[in-house]
Amino acid sequence: MAKTRTLVQKRHNPPTELELGRAEGYQAGWNEGYWFGQCESIISRIPPVTGFWPVHVMYVSTGKGLPYSPLDEAVKDTLSGMVAQLTVVKTGEPVAEIAARVRPDYVIVLDGLQFDVAQIDAMRALNIRTAIWFTDDPYYADITSTLAPHYDTVFTLDRNCMALYQERGCMQVHYLPFCAMPAQFRPMKPERSKRKEISFIGSGYMNRIQFFNEAASYLASRDTLISGIWWDRLKDFDSLRSIINLGDWLTPNDTALAYNASKIVINMHRAYDDPFNSNSLGVTASSPNPRTFEISACAVLQLTDVREDIASFYTPGVEIVTYESPQEMVEKLDYYLNHENERKEIAIRGMHRTLSEHTYAHRLHAMLSILFA
Repeated sequence: MAKTRTLVQKRHNPPTELELGRAEGYQAGWNEGYWFGQCESIISRIPPVTGFWPVHVMYVSTGKGLPYSPLDEAVKDTLSGMVAQLTVVKTGEPVAEIAARVRPDYVIVLDGLQFDVAQIDAMRALNIRTAIWFTDDPYYADITSTLAPHYDTVFTLDRNCMALYQERGCMQVHYLPFCAMPAQFRPMKPERSKRKEISFIGSGYMNRIQFFNEAASYLASRDTLISGIWWDRLKDFDSLRSIINLGDWLTPNDTALAYNASKIVINMHRAYDDPFNSNSLGVTASSPNPRTFEISACAVLQLTDVREDIASFYTPGVEIVTYESPQEMVEKLDYYLNHENERKEIAIRGMHRTLSEHTYAHRLHAMLSILFA
């Protein structure tokens, strides 16, 4: 009888903190593994982009460091699997001399703001065709509008710049928005100690500073990370210092890990009329920035400001969430932090849309189809 009573007492004793912690950790690990497995299952069923051109392409990389070096790597690695021969050179090298020797079918320049157009003119004089893909339209329109006419073909990542280049006499202008590189941005398993509720990775341009000033008290009340330069311009910077990694310029891998470690990632586009820009022409921006695709590729809920062209890429409320004011941003942050299933459903649909339609393979397939039609 005494032995039975002891067993009954043990059976009815409340679980210890250790037992509760073990059970909670087990459940969290199971949920994470199940989520990661869902993502991998969806990714495995997305058909690869196929296409091969028996041509010789010369690629002129920016030769810059971050944040351009990852773009260079993405273009180079993707092109190498799509063309018969790829010659890679950097801005600053004697590109025209090299092209005269190896005779590529097309020379593709990325960014081009620091590339001497005299080299383009020299290659065109040799009947070597040239193309440029502008990476920061329309923020440097004063400069790019003078560079574009030197090229045979112009690709812009913003729809609103097409008319500008056509007005400057460019005969072949194409809209080719940016995208994500799945090798760089994808679902990952970050350390639990790095997890955050909300994050924003990027520079503190003035439109962002003004916006975040109005949302500062809410962001400070949540487990938030802000990382980038110029955030010391915030009105309440001293009280927000603990959530800001000031001056950090993250690598693609670190950025992807930060996205994956967040429940929600805020995206806010740079203003077309920011004082830092070179856009006295006042060309407005309509298309999504590269961050739009990179966040979604990580299967994380993205909360982005409205851009005119965003619905061409994602269905708002289904694959991405948009906001138009600081108050609306805060309300939606709060809602989706408290509705996990809805948050995850939108995030995983956004990932599927990105990897199905918006990768470097998709964009360069479109580019090569145009150049070698």
